Amino acid sequence: MLSTVVICLVALLASLLTFFSGFGLGTLLTPVFMLFFPVEVAIALTGVVHFFNGLFKVGLVGKYVNKQVLLLFGVPAILCSFAGALLLIHLSKLPHLYDYSIGNQSYHISLLKLILGPLLIAFALMDLLPTLKKITFNNNKLIIGGMLSGFFGGLSGHQGALRSAFLTKANLSKEAFVGTGTVIGTLIDFSRIFIYMQVIQQPQVIAEWKLLIWAIISATIGAFIGAKLLKKITLKFIQQTVGILLILVGICLGLGLL
Repeated sequence: MLSTVVICLVALLASLLTFFSGFGLGTLLTPVFMLFFPVEVAIALTGVVHFFNGLFKVGLVGKYVNKQVLLLFGVPAILCSFAGALLLIHLSKLPHLYDYSIGNQSYHISLLKLILGPLLIAFALMDLLPTLKKITFNNNKLIIGGMLSGFFGGLSGHQGALRSAFLTKANLSKEAFVGTGTVIGTLIDFSRIFIYMQVIQQPQVIAEWKLLIWAIISATIGAFIGAKLLKKITLKFIQQTVGILLILVGICLGLGLL
């Protein structure tokens, strides 16, 4: 009962947050699932919730998608996600750079996290510092952004943060930013969901189908509330929210907390 309440509450709030930022649902929900399930099961359950939440959001804001950005950013992202996944297999065999504990919880600092953390912080400063806010990315940079987003998505699962960092500089309206990011993220989820099938089909995962449905419903409610609030917020608010969240995620990655 406790696990259902906690997971559903986090799913709702994280879905509401990620509706504007373009990332956060997987980042926040995976650690909560890990409190109650083994790591591989937690990742699989989060992946299913993330995928169905993405499908629902596409129905809400998919009409705002910028087709040019979708092609220039989304196609390279999907292709490079496979390269990142292959590299992950190699990096997963490397020892951690540093391990430490806080109470009964252990944390690990890896080379991957030390690379990705500062990168996210650098992108965040582009949204928060006045002298860097005027920077925009042309079509060539969007292709590079898609490659980086997809690559790190396959490598670490954090493709949403990098995607948002680039799309906020692509001269998109707030509706196009949310719609385009949602469609791209869902396409990447669709390609990744097959990787999780071996875990999803395990009896211990199938046994949690009720919890999974409640988590999907909660995330859907969060997305629905986000859609209602979209017209009431400004693009500046979205950019600042993305910037602050990028810094927090970057710091947590660097410290091994995520």
